[in-house]
Amino acid sequence: MKAVMTAVALLVLVAVSATAQESYLEVTASGSGQISLAVANPVRMEGTERAEVARDVADALTFDMTLAGLFQVAAKDPERGGIRPGEFSYAPWKAAGVKFVVKSGYSVTGTDRLTLELRLYDVLLEKMLTAKRYSGSTKDARRMAHTFSDEILRTVTGEAGPFTGKIAFVSKQTGNKEIYLMDYDGYNVQPLTKNRSINLNPDFFPNGREIIYTSYKNRNPDLFRREIFSGAEARVSAQKGLNITGAVAPSGDRIALAMSKDGQSQIYLINLQGKQLARLTSNRALDVSPAWSPDGTKIAFVSDRLGKPQIFIMDADGANVRRLTTSGAYNVEPRWSPRGDRIVYCRQMGGGFQIFLINSDGSGDTQITSVGSNEHPRWSPDGRFITFSSRRGGKEAIYVMRADGSGQTKVSRTGGGDETHPVWSPRGL
Repeated sequence: MKAVMTAVALLVLVAVSATAQESYLEVTASGSGQISLAVANPVRMEGTERAEVARDVADALTFDMTLAGLFQVAAKDPERGGIRPGEFSYAPWKAAGVKFVVKSGYSVTGTDRLTLELRLYDVLLEKMLTAKRYSGSTKDARRMAHTFSDEILRTVTGEAGPFTGKIAFVSKQTGNKEIYLMDYDGYNVQPLTKNRSINLNPDFFPNGREIIYTSYKNRNPDLFRREIFSGAEARVSAQKGLNITGAVAPSGDRIALAMSKDGQSQIYLINLQGKQLARLTSNRALDVSPAWSPDGTKIAFVSDRLGKPQIFIMDADGANVRRLTTSGAYNVEPRWSPRGDRIVYCRQMGGGFQIFLINSDGSGDTQITSVGSNEHPRWSPDGRFITFSSRRGGKEAIYVMRADGSGQTKVSRTGGGDETHPVWSPRGL
């Protein structure tokens, strides 16, 4: 866990951003590439030449900006000047049709002490928009670049990106279903569990420092709570039968989950010590997969009370149940968008599943995947992107895409076994 705990010191040089909300550009997730952005080759400023540092920085920035969908990332670097104002010419970038350019320089001292300086320029206005300096270890190069990518989106759109986030997921690379943590783009994979059992359905606490998950390590599907950094964990719910599909409330003080202690699986509310606060559903059907609205006032869930699994919405106290999905015979795995206006879910189609989006009032039901079988969709904390697992001609792997379904990109890099149940961390982990 040492790599997870590495703190990257952030020293701000300059931070110039748009001053009026109407001057921001909106990331529409169209992927149409209307704005040309170039990532200049990182240059050594002082210390030892480290080609791998330059490669990691350029690669991470390019990956982030391509996924963003707002930019057409230019595969060109027409000049070799410095990174500070006056050290390079805008003319070659203008001639290449570039609107924005990211300049970066690095210094490596000692064995692995890295200082990375990055700057975003508006080429047409010949103006620096923002600049940051980060200090840490050479192994933090990608994280530093992701941090600046967040800053680029903040500067250009008014809202930071989610690129410093982590994804927790389930992998069978050891032969057992263990939970792992990785950067959102698939790098820096680290195990969170090593209990040689079946572990499922991780979900982050709002602070990003803890998860809950279901584990069979004690021969019953119990719900556990685990600290990311220390590895300390406690069993939260060990009722006889199912303790599954746990979801932490936005307030961080309650957990909704499905339990079968009283017969059929129903939705319950418990506190962080496992004390039952309320039984939210009570019928002869199977009710599972609770998902909180971002304001904590409502819960979406799956029920087969009408014969086949469909998605319903209820108040957080179990009142005012209404059906959300009316199309398709088998709809599961709902998750509310961070803005509260849409719900992503899976529908069984043919021999697999596809991912759909629906407005929280039941309108606008739209399919956003069509290749392979796709499950377990979860939102990025800014609502611009969705991570999911997909089986496309081989083992199941983790993907990310823009919220309209465009830009679907595989981020699993281990190749060691099926990878499923991804969940994107809150910002700042």
